[in-house]
Amino acid sequence: MCQETELIVEQFKECIPLLDVLTDEKRQAIILLLAQHKMGLNVNTIAEHINLSRPAVSHHLKVLKQSGYVSFEKKSVENHYILTVRKPLEQLKSLIAAIETQCQDINN
Repeated sequence: MCQETELIVEQFKECIPLLDVLTDEKRQAIILLLAQHKMGLNVNTIAEHINLSRPAVSHHLKVLKQSGYVSFEKKSVENHYILTVRKPLEQLKSLIAAIETQCQDINN
């Protein structure tokens, strides 16, 4: 395996958790909901919008936070969750660009 291919394989490995997070429909719904509310939402509001229990929403937010898709700000006694997709999306875009370059090299 050439060095370029090995680098792409490594990028794939780094992106697996980012892609895995996106496979869950409830997490997709949370991402889309937060995209519509730039100031962020608390767990109760998210739970009401996507029809999930607070503990379930908290679990999904924890997974999204660990992957870099969301962060939170403390507002009084509640956390407000905010969409912060820049870093994970940059990683995924980098993987796609590397694959495209590899495919162009093969086709030329």
